[in-house]
Amino acid sequence: MKKDTHPDYHMITVKMTDGSSFQTRSTWGEANGTLVLDIDPTTHPAWTGGGQKILDRDGRVGKFNKKFEGFLGDSSKDSKSENNTSDNTAQEETES
Repeated sequence: MKKDTHPDYHMITVKMTDGSSFQTRSTWGEANGTLVLDIDPTTHPAWTGGGQKILDRDGRVGKFNKKFEGFLGDSSKDSKSENNTSDNTAQEETES
């Protein structure tokens, strides 16, 4: 049987986003290392029911919105909303 085929299994400290921490055994990092979580069960919508918004910590959502701001053009949005409004008005008049 081969020797040293299993990774080192040691104690680490896991630090949650609210500042609390706990110790567990893991193969991650080095012995007595600290794993700092960006998203954990107390903040992630999958565990909280989706009532909270995900924080844009790196500004990636804002960067994306700025990059694709005029991609479809503003006039296409306005004309679609006007068409929908006029269609609804015409349907209401015919129903009366």
